[in-house]
Amino acid sequence: MKYRVVQWSTGNVGRRALRNIIARPELDLVGVWVSSAEKAGKDAGELAGLDRETGVLATQDAQALLALKPDCIVHTAMADDRLMEAVEDLKTFLRAGINVVSSSPVFLQFPYGTLPDEAIAPIVEAAEEGGASLWVNGIDPGWANDWLPLLLSSGSERIDRVICSEIMDYSTYDNPKVVFDIMGFGSKLEDLPMLLQPGILTLAWGSVIRQLAAALDIELDSVTQHFERLAATDPIRIGSHTIEAGTAAALRFQVHGIRDGREILTLEHVTRLHPDLAPDWPQPAGSGCYRVEIKGEPDYLLDLQLYSNGDHAEAGVVGTAARLVSTIPAVVRARPGLLTAMDLPLTTGRGLVS
Repeated sequence: MKYRVVQWSTGNVGRRALRNIIARPELDLVGVWVSSAEKAGKDAGELAGLDRETGVLATQDAQALLALKPDCIVHTAMADDRLMEAVEDLKTFLRAGINVVSSSPVFLQFPYGTLPDEAIAPIVEAAEEGGASLWVNGIDPGWANDWLPLLLSSGSERIDRVICSEIMDYSTYDNPKVVFDIMGFGSKLEDLPMLLQPGILTLAWGSVIRQLAAALDIELDSVTQHFERLAATDPIRIGSHTIEAGTAAALRFQVHGIRDGREILTLEHVTRLHPDLAPDWPQPAGSGCYRVEIKGEPDYLLDLQLYSNGDHAEAGVVGTAARLVSTIPAVVRARPGLLTAMDLPLTTGRGLVS
């Protein structure tokens, strides 16, 4: 059986998702939505950076794509600065009876305990009305801190603490809006960006903590957040931007699941724009890694390095797209509603060996 798929947006993740859809024998690309008039009318193969045409032309006509009634939409549109609009888009797809795999909003990967019930209910109702499923995921939040730690946990006799970390140099990450506007690199240390406003970290990555707690059957007393920022000591050139000395160039944040006064579950990000910054903070394996630590019996330490064309940041984008596309058959077959990683079976990259 082939699954008919529409790709929704062709930014960093969307381009890679498009390549992945085209490559998979079980998927049939039937449409592409783009946000800019410059991309409208272009062949999907060109937008994906391939040297062949597919015959599928990009469009800005959302209603025409919904009328195609695809089995699934791969939604990778930027949502960090338009959360409510993105949620409304997802609800529209679901009401139309179309299953969705999406990279955002990230808090929907496991909203229970993070969002109030009245915020979750309209999404579930839209899904049930259309008889469709929604699954939000990626790498982080995603398999680096859901399936990866849970897989390791199955070999534990006793678990005292779980720590999931992203330790990365973001100097090659090609997303200025995220790097500068949302994460606040290059800004004064006293000027808090969107990401570090009160409650945002626990909204986005608190969902990771809540999902781990649910999967491991751990009752938490609270979820807390903490962050540190350090300034550049010398100017750093990032693409067309210059990070001036004295402005933010390193960020470490942690979201903790607390029980009985102890940090039981931790999600941590250590982000630098130069490897020499913050030498006393955790260091990556290689130039960047995802790390899972389980303290208990036995202790586990897993460092996962990833590279695409030698670059870890690009690999993260590729992996995010592939994670979504890989799950399309499972999401289409799943029950209607809002799905989490725990609702889906193990999925693999099928038919991709060259």
